[in-house]
Amino acid sequence: MPGHPGLISWFLTLSTVSMGCAHAAPTDAAPEFPPPFGGLQYLPLLTDARTRSVSAENPTGEKGKGGMAIPNLEEAKPAAGARAADELGQGWKVRPFLRVNAGETATLMDVAGPGVIQHVWLVEGLRRSHVLRFYWDGEETPSIEVPVPDFFAVGHERFAPVNSLAVVVNPQNALNCYWPMPFRKRARVTLTNEGAEDLELLAYQITYAEAPVPGNAAYLHAQWRRAITDDENPYVILDRVQGKGRYVGTFLSWTQLEKGWFGEGEIKFFVDGDREFPTICGTGTEDYFCGSFGFAEPYSTAYAGTTLPSNVDADPPNQWSLYRWHIQDPVCYEQDLRVTIQALGWGADDKYKKLSDNIASVAYWYQMEPHVPFPPLPQVSRRVP
Repeated sequence: MPGHPGLISWFLTLSTVSMGCAHAAPTDAAPEFPPPFGGLQYLPLLTDARTRSVSAENPTGEKGKGGMAIPNLEEAKPAAGARAADELGQGWKVRPFLRVNAGETATLMDVAGPGVIQHVWLVEGLRRSHVLRFYWDGEETPSIEVPVPDFFAVGHERFAPVNSLAVVVNPQNALNCYWPMPFRKRARVTLTNEGAEDLELLAYQITYAEAPVPGNAAYLHAQWRRAITDDENPYVILDRVQGKGRYVGTFLSWTQLEKGWFGEGEIKFFVDGDREFPTICGTGTEDYFCGSFGFAEPYSTAYAGTTLPSNVDADPPNQWSLYRWHIQDPVCYEQDLRVTIQALGWGADDKYKKLSDNIASVAYWYQMEPHVPFPPLPQVSRRVP
């Protein structure tokens, strides 16, 4: 019945257990239930959260400040379509897009907290020279630093549909992210064009809730890496994470450089002091991505997928885009975390064979701040497929 203490207690228990780590408990006074993280089970339960959204039409997200742009006939380098509303004037789609010239950084969001980012929609050219960076609560180094397409599970700068809970990619290149991103004091999001060509059309919308944030809510982090497995095998997906947190997702943009099955390698999670041997050890690449006996065909599901129409017998280079979201099974750690995967295939003698492949990755995890600064992002020439 509405307002019944037992029902509220049941909802609280359900929400804690469903997050995957039952030991997690609030460290501060709990805000009004439910927390503003979304979810079908919470939709009927009203709170005092206020929905806001930043876009090119409302860059501050303030109440009653959307669609106020006035046509600027003197703008030297307008965004694509900027002159289409010149005769209609204010209020008629005057500034729907941004232009980010080569070498420039656009601030997509800079708002005060507390709050939670609930949805990010973005359209650009699927270039790894365009880099997203998220900064929480005034930090100097970003907690998220990823080339735009890879953050949304698009590898090799090649479009492929993604139909999952955390990320949705729709034709032609509509990028959607639903990872909840709480912040307490400030959220700042930038996009830097590190390429040689101007980005004439950047469309985006970031929807967030102004609301209290639970004391035990951690911050989303995401990090991009790339290596040739001649030099690094096992390939390192994530390293030097310190503190308490949860690992929640992996995206691999894997370039297979010889014919045959490439996915015998095991993923390993070294947690809380593991050194030589991990606590969690998978049984094969396709097993980790919730498949079996190879990747016979593309699939895109709520929690895992292989999205490009690749084939192990195709002439190399053969490109794979693989995602695995640990939404129902986050990897919880108390002190530190390291994640690796082997590049391992079959040799002609029916024995395992180390491979020389080209792998790029995005690791997604939640942790409290401060975080260890990331390794330098490789130069643009070392990011391209």
